[in-house]
Amino acid sequence: METLLEISEDELADFVQIADNLYGLDFSGYAQESLRRRVLRLMKIRACDSFATFKYVLANHSLTNDELLNEITVNTTEMFRDFEVFKFLKDQVFEVLETYPRINIWHAGCSTGEEPISLAILLKEQGLLKRSVQYCTDINSEVLEMAKKGIYGLKEIKEYSTNYINSGGASSLSDYYVAHYGKVKMNNDLSKNMVFTKHNLVNGTSFNQMHMIMCRNVFIYLTKEQQDRTLRLFLDSLTPRGYLVLGIKESAMFSPVLNELEIINGKLRIYRKKR
Repeated sequence: METLLEISEDELADFVQIADNLYGLDFSGYAQESLRRRVLRLMKIRACDSFATFKYVLANHSLTNDELLNEITVNTTEMFRDFEVFKFLKDQVFEVLETYPRINIWHAGCSTGEEPISLAILLKEQGLLKRSVQYCTDINSEVLEMAKKGIYGLKEIKEYSTNYINSGGASSLSDYYVAHYGKVKMNNDLSKNMVFTKHNLVNGTSFNQMHMIMCRNVFIYLTKEQQDRTLRLFLDSLTPRGYLVLGIKESAMFSPVLNELEIINGKLRIYRKKR
């Protein structure tokens, strides 16, 4: 009979300290239950029957930093996810962004890059791509390398075609990639003005003069305290009247910074800095 793995609050706190001290990874701002599930999953993968065994594995550096990050952080994304958001940006927000000579966009927690590529396609179709700079950041250097390459599975890309059309796409998604042996390489012009940088939202610094920040489906893994801190980080990074786009399951409604934000579309979690 398989042993049911468990981990106490003290052991979880011990893991956070070990990750920080030995690996230089700060998981202190992650939501406890989400973190617990990821640690238990990693313990099972490493065939650890107790936290004491897992602690020995960590202490002896049996994992690399990237391996630990890949298992603890969640890197799920897709192109044109929640297509209503992209359609709203195209129909309602791009007309404001086009008034700027240079458009600065920050994708916080960009994972493997599907979201920046999605936005780049719509920006290109609106004639805004050449004067847009997309800053793509993530805590995980391995997924950033994948984002830089812009290589994805052909099967997944074909599934994104419907989302692209529903987002207001003016062409065919196949116009933006070259297929080869079950993989696709996105066209280089889409990522020409993308800057990829490692950045930790839990303890990172702000960016300057961003006209729009997209941070979707990251907040759900952070504690309330870190959510509030991250929202302050975003406000400090936005220009006056800059846009903030969160995941549709996330919200700034109960944050101390809400009074500094204008709700543009509450359902789609799109906000705008008041001043």
